[in-house]
Amino acid sequence: MTDPRTAVAAVVDPEIRVITIDELGILRAVDEDPGTGRVVVTITPTYTGCPAMDVIRADIRRALTAAGHPDVEVRTVYTPAWSTDWISAAGRAKLAAAGIAPPAPRGDGTAVPVTLAVRCPRCGSPETSQLSRFGSTACKALWRCRSCSEPFDHLKAL
Repeated sequence: MTDPRTAVAAVVDPEIRVITIDELGILRAVDEDPGTGRVVVTITPTYTGCPAMDVIRADIRRALTAAGHPDVEVRTVYTPAWSTDWISAAGRAKLAAAGIAPPAPRGDGTAVPVTLAVRCPRCGSPETSQLSRFGSTACKALWRCRSCSEPFDHLKAL
């Protein structure tokens, strides 16, 4: 029987297949009742209307069942709202390696973040421009690098 936290943390985001739900910051808590063996998983969507949540819930149940934990409850919480600050350093590196520009951390929340430039995840150039506010998924925008001419997704800062 695998540790439930380990099993759930390995679930891959269905829209951004290079990053796990733990690295993306969607996974909030994994609690196991030692008396009953019931595992309660708490998740927060990247935004309220995220179409991937049903798939994520099913993948969590499947991972826990395969790990020997058949009694599973998945809870979705909306407060506090998910923030791109919850993306781990490893997650940011994986996004960049996959050609998706991760948003910069927002810090302590006292400053208003202003994106002056989004660096190209392929060549690193700040000479980029937004082509469309909407990219391959609702949580990404489509950008283009003026240096290497490559298009890329930019995960929207929330």
